Amino acid sequence: MGKCHGFEEGVTRRHRVVMLVVDQKKTYMYRFFVEKEQINRFDNTASITGPDRNHIKNVLRMKEGEEVSLMVSGEENEYRCSVTGYTDDAVELKLLFIKESNVELPCEVVLYQALPKADKMELIITKSVELGVSRIVPVAAKRSVVRLEGGRQDKKITRWNTISETAAKQSKRAVIPPVSPVMTIEEALADCSAFDHKIIPYELADHDNMNDTRKIIDSIRPGSKVAIMIGPEGGFEEEEVAQAKAAGFAPVTLGHRILRTETAPLVVLSWIQYILE
Repeated sequence: MGKCHGFEEGVTRRHRVVMLVVDQKKTYMYRFFVEKEQINRFDNTASITGPDRNHIKNVLRMKEGEEVSLMVSGEENEYRCSVTGYTDDAVELKLLFIKESNVELPCEVVLYQALPKADKMELIITKSVELGVSRIVPVAAKRSVVRLEGGRQDKKITRWNTISETAAKQSKRAVIPPVSPVMTIEEALADCSAFDHKIIPYELADHDNMNDTRKIIDSIRPGSKVAIMIGPEGGFEEEEVAQAKAAGFAPVTLGHRILRTETAPLVVLSWIQYILE
């Protein structure tokens, strides 16, 4: 449990009791992301506006005194608040305490995911966010069946960012990993040109490349930037793999079995989580 900072004289004990009860009933603590200016640490108040206000009042029907957890994207602190009332456009809250958290991976991991078919991207986003990814970049590979342009792309990106936010709330993330607009292979390689580690699953397992893969994953350290490049259902074309290698990507193996495009990134993210946490 992280450190907590109370705001009123003599409330430390009460806050500890509240935290104990919450920990026993975790499913009843709702989390919402707000902008930094919606939390006023000078007078210990906060507010929730927009669609979340309506959800809290009309769906959850939260009453005065019930508690919620607030997060500011990009921060790791959790702001525990209680409802004090409603206005026409906001939920008014009292700031009870700040809980310092440590829920983010200690390195930046960006997933460059070649566009898959159907709704597989939604699954990839959800599970990648749960595993700690920092950002997701859809990539238009040559074998990607799906092509997104103009208004269709805008709608997809908006939906994918909503899915990322939902997954971040569910997994108690301190940040909402953004889903970027679609990039070409060339744009993606330029985007991660200064990263410390670049990984592209490509080879089938044998003794040598299994050992190479272990060394590559073991070399990842806290504070580093990691790029993971995943191909579409048909895999990257050889020319694209050559481009990635020339840009510093190291081919790794995912084992003796052929994995689906929606499974591959989760395996690599799980490796990184295991090594660093």
